[in-house]
Amino acid sequence: MVTQSIKLISLVAALSVMGAMPAPSLVSVMSPDAAAVVDRMADRNPTLQSYRTRVHVDIRMLNFPFLAPKLDGTSYYKRPDTYVVVFDRMPGYARGFQRLFDDVGSPRAWEKTENISLAGTAVIGGRPMIVLRLTKKIHSDILDHTLAYVDAASYALMRMEWYYTSGGKISMAQQYRSEGAYSVLSQQHGIIDIPHVRAVADATYGAYETNVPLRLGTTP
Repeated sequence: MVTQSIKLISLVAALSVMGAMPAPSLVSVMSPDAAAVVDRMADRNPTLQSYRTRVHVDIRMLNFPFLAPKLDGTSYYKRPDTYVVVFDRMPGYARGFQRLFDDVGSPRAWEKTENISLAGTAVIGGRPMIVLRLTKKIHSDILDHTLAYVDAASYALMRMEWYYTSGGKISMAQQYRSEGAYSVLSQQHGIIDIPHVRAVADATYGAYETNVPLRLGTTP
């Protein structure tokens, strides 16, 4: 029981720090190249003002206690920088997973909490990627830095990797599909490898309702 509690606490703490820092009222610290990449990412669907879609997530722990929760929820987006996933029911031990999905949502939201710089290039699946490095504006003793892999042709966010001071790592890969005039998120695959916890998470997204009225900040 003690071992199980330690593992669940470790998972929740690692996931929560990804998006838990308050947003300071500071100008974003970005190199010109990084700023241009974020602008292109934010402008991928220029006429998309909002959307709502259902999401299903299968989580599977690869070590004791081998839990496998299934989560259902709704993903909301409102231009310019509001992105949130609201799950219908969330077991206490899995609450940190909401941070994992929220944190990949909007590059404009990164500007509020992260220092963003250009880290170089990479190739994933034969496709060239631009790599951005994100560090917290408010120092974190838990999260060291984050890498964002951006498709050099479409400027879609294809992958994020969170590196922890403990030596742990969490990654999230993303796939997209065309729906109407828009390129939208279709699937996500997350891998959690931190001290005491190894797990995978797979998310699939349903049909999108686009350019719909949303009241995010109160009740969607």
